[in-house]
Amino acid sequence: MDMKMFRSSGILLHPSSLPETPGIGTIGAQAYKFVDWLKSAKQSIWQILPIGPTGYGDSPYASFSTYAGNPLLIDLDILVKRGYMMKSVATPPTYISSTGKIDYGSVVWWKLPVLKKAAEGFLTRCNLVDRNAYFDFKKENSWWLDNYAIFMSIKEVYDLKANEEHLFGAMWSNYWPKELASHDDKAVAEWENSHKDECEIYKVIQYFFFSQWKELKKYANDKGISIIGDIPIFVAPDSADVWSNQESFLLDENGAQTACAGVPPDYFSATGQLWGNPLYNWEQMEKDGFSWWIKRIKYMLSLVDYVRVDHFRGFEAYWKVPAGKKTAINGEWVKAPGQKLFEAIQKELGDIPLIAEDLGLITPEVLALRDNFNLPGMKILQCAFDKKEAGAAGNSNPFMPHMYPKNCVVYTGTHDNATLQGWLLHSSEEERKNIVDYLGLNCTNIEKATRDRTLCKELVRLAMSSVADFAIFPLQDIFSIGDEARMNIPSTTGGSNWQWRMDSNMMSNETAEWLKTMSVLYDRNSR
Repeated sequence: MDMKMFRSSGILLHPSSLPETPGIGTIGAQAYKFVDWLKSAKQSIWQILPIGPTGYGDSPYASFSTYAGNPLLIDLDILVKRGYMMKSVATPPTYISSTGKIDYGSVVWWKLPVLKKAAEGFLTRCNLVDRNAYFDFKKENSWWLDNYAIFMSIKEVYDLKANEEHLFGAMWSNYWPKELASHDDKAVAEWENSHKDECEIYKVIQYFFFSQWKELKKYANDKGISIIGDIPIFVAPDSADVWSNQESFLLDENGAQTACAGVPPDYFSATGQLWGNPLYNWEQMEKDGFSWWIKRIKYMLSLVDYVRVDHFRGFEAYWKVPAGKKTAINGEWVKAPGQKLFEAIQKELGDIPLIAEDLGLITPEVLALRDNFNLPGMKILQCAFDKKEAGAAGNSNPFMPHMYPKNCVVYTGTHDNATLQGWLLHSSEEERKNIVDYLGLNCTNIEKATRDRTLCKELVRLAMSSVADFAIFPLQDIFSIGDEARMNIPSTTGGSNWQWRMDSNMMSNETAEWLKTMSVLYDRNSR
């Protein structure tokens, strides 16, 4: 897969973090404003996290569907302007704030009923052009949309019942009636027939999302901005994907997992990480030519310009933990058919723009799989100097900029890292001195250079100047924001995970000029 990568730079910002709209960022006016700001700063990439509907824990990496869009990101003002509902209906209650962190519980409680009202308004009041566009959308996406709508309508009924019974952890495989849980064709068809209105509402809401998303993407592309999307290697157990494709996962006859995904114990965790995702039945997937994966990649590339594939190493070998275990200690490495999979994808789709998230426990076999298809990997600048991670290898570690190949993407950090400034503030005196020496700074007061954000800004410059084809920066790092803006702490739920939102004044001309100057200086604006 020989993807074309022009020397470029850009910003990592999930749409949920955009400012000003009630409760959560959306793909409306502020998203367009952000694209304009990127253009003014001569940036050519906007990287996002997965855009699917989120559930418990609010993680974009645990979605009810790998194909559906997150209703919470739909912009209500656009729906009002198109006449699907009154402005008064879209006006949030006083407890929904347009600033500060995202309160997902409040947003879900308020916004989802509003979207259902808008969907009802669309079905009764939309014009002929919109109605035909909606019919086309349903026809083109029926292969996933029908199952998603049915799944969500069943889930809505039985989640409510489980809550009334105070049952925690109820889902399709352990709570739904057996004939529905097993996806029996007759039972599913009967449910759909008796719940047509509810299913139709879920489909309309998806039409809202993808209409808005595709308009935004076109606007970004017209401005010279490419979008990098994100595919988690695994899908959530409580998802339409697993429910409607049970033969493609390691499940028992009742739909319960026989094993789950994770990573083994390491320096940071004596018990490893138990993710809980169902594992793929690779033998079954190989029998049908990996059609599930080919559809998934093809569909994602209709929504974005590049795709970052999360946990790439899992395509070479994955950590398999038996069901029922409380930790990931007693797992085992199991080989995956990564070579055959990517050969099938390449045969069907050609050379496609994938980025391999090749972080974690990376073996020569993983690197060989990546390089066999000429996929760019990722370099995390924090890891170059962190003595507890790859930085312990000294100046020969692969995250040092002088070790980069051209065919890679450098990040100051990802959504799973501390912000760059937060990491610097917690770094040791030795680590900071190594940074100063590497940068060649004439710095007599390293503590001051850390706190006044000089080191943070110089590390951004270092990434910009590297040979890496792409340089991507979490927006928090551009503004040298500390721990309060961290997006996620891996292996934790709750807290402030996924809640950060930017301030609207961050889209300033001053910062745009700073980025523009560096992009021009280091030849990252040639497109």
